[in-house]
Parts: sequence; structure tokens; C-alpha cells
Amino acid sequence: MTSARREPKVVVLGGGSWGTTVASICARRGPTLQWVRSQETADDINKNHRNSRYLGDEAELPERLSATTDFAEAANCADVIVMGVPSHGFRGVLHELSRELRPWVPVVSLVKGLEQGTNMRMSQIIDEVLPGHPAGILAGPNIAREVAEGYAAAAVLAMPDQHLAANLANLFRTERFRVYTTDDVIGVEMAGALKNVYAIAVGMGYSLGIGENTRAMVMSRAVREMSKLGEALGGHRDTFSGLAGMGDLIVTCTSQRSRNRHVGEQLGAGKSITEIIESMNQVAEGVKAASVIMDFAEKYGIHMPIAREVDAVVNHGASVEQAYRGLSAEKPGHEVDGSGF
Repeated sequence: MTSARREPKVVVLGGGSWGTTVASICARRGPTLQWVRSQETADDINKNHRNSRYLGDEAELPERLSATTDFAEAANCADVIVMGVPSHGFRGVLHELSRELRPWVPVVSLVKGLEQGTNMRMSQIIDEVLPGHPAGILAGPNIAREVAEGYAAAAVLAMPDQHLAANLANLFRTERFRVYTTDDVIGVEMAGALKNVYAIAVGMGYSLGIGENTRAMVMSRAVREMSKLGEALGGHRDTFSGLAGMGDLIVTCTSQRSRNRHVGEQLGAGKSITEIIESMNQVAEGVKAASVIMDFAEKYGIHMPIAREVDAVVNHGASVEQAYRGLSAEKPGHEVDGSGF
């Protein structure tokens, strides 16, 4: 007689809004443990089935989701690791994980950013710190609180091994959360990082009172910039018109819950980037990604005027008005093959 197949234990590292939301999705499918730094957050999840700090009181979490502040406990019981920590802390958590994690356990990143200093994508860091562990990314148009409250949404899971991706995708699927798969890890990771930069640009436009047509123009030209750089790095063009590209760009640029759009609006209100970051209780990855994107643009000889203007405002003291004047000065050419805005 064969024994019953054991459900894989998913461990989500990180206690923010999206990490908690993904943990709640996984808990509806099977045993899930969430590692958080704060005992207060762990108690809130375990006792109240809430993460009030990041998701408010409306989003109820499944009773099957438990939380711990004990990193070793979380790492030692994991069959699948989901990384929900920001890009600036990603490598450090992986180093801790390397001392505890069993071999070959898959590691799925939720991070839509790039590491400053190395310009590495999160899957590259996983490959470097945890060699032999299959690495992937889950990304798409996912405003955490909406998903946590049960609104329908979709994402794409990118991994080189499509058989493994198909199996892992089942851990994240629910009736209201659709998960697709792709082998384009580079494209999905770059799309996730780039769209945050462009959301800052659109947020700056909101502060200037630009029209809907102008926003649509900036967003559509942003897709072209994303595609050019993504393809240069080895991504597939179709990825940038999919969920991780255009889909995530649309929601990050238009949602009032978008952190990166918020940064752009606050810059337009005259606040410094330091003031804005200090006032937020979550990370806006576009702030850190802007300079990395421009490093890539210079390396590959790609003209990226929207990203350039965001970088100028975020990192070099330019004003929002100067940024949009800079875009206006760009001469339009061929829509697909031209290099300008």
C-alpha cells in the first residue's frame, strides 16, 4: 500500500504586504509558514489572522497560515522558499538561509528590483549564494491589498525548468488568482524592475496635472523602453507586453495604492526623495532601480529618455518640471525602431 503524498511546506520569508498576501494564497492550498522579524506581526498573524500593519484590518488571513520570528525554524522545514524581502536585504537573508536550507529546495523571488552596486537580478543572487537551488520569480499586476481582499488577479511564474514551474504554479493558484508560467526569467525580472521606474515618471505627471492622453503616451513609450533594454539583456519581447510587463506597468502607474506612483507624486509636490522614503513604511523599488537602469542603458548603448529623467530627479536634483520638459524636447521618430521618446 502506497503512503499518501505529503503536501510541500511553503515558507515565505518577509512580513510585508505582498509577502503576507502570497503566504495567505499558499496557505489556502497547503501548509505555509511565514517568517517575520517583528514579534508583534507574528502575534497578529497567529492570533488575529491579520497583518494589520501592512494590510489593514479588512484582509483576513487563513487559519492555516502561521508565522514565526525564528529564522532557523522556518528555513529547516521548507520544501519551497518564497523570498518577500526587499532588494537591499535580499542577499543578506540568502546568506542566512545558506546555513540552514536543505539542498535543491526551490527559491521563488517576489522582488521587483535590482541590487545596487552589483546591478544583479534576484535570480542571479540566488544562483550565486545558493548554487544548485532552482531559482524563479513570481510577478504580475498585483496590488497586494486587492489580492488579499479577494479581488481576481493574475501573475506569471518564471523558471528555466518548465516542468518544475508548472508544479510550483499549483501552490500559488486559487479560483481568483491565476498563475501562468514562462521560462523567460530575465524578461520577467527586468520588466518588474523597470515598471517601477516608469510608475515614478507617471506619478510625477499626476502631480503636474497632465492629461489622460499624456499618461497613456508615457506608459506606451515606457513599454518600448522596457522592451529594448530587456531584449538587450536576453529577455523575450513578448514578455514585455504580458502580465509582468504591460500588465504590471498599467496597475503600478494608475493605482492610488502604488508605492512608486506615490513617490512620483510626492516628488512633484516638492518633497525630497529622503523625506519621501522616510515617510513610507514599505519600499518603493523604483527609487533604487533608477540608477541601475541607467548603468545598463549606458553599457548597452540604449537611449532611455523616460528612465533618464526619473534618474535625474531621484538621484541628481532635477525638478519634475525639468523632467517633463526633457521628454518634450525629444524628437519623435519611427515608433518601433526610433531611439527617442
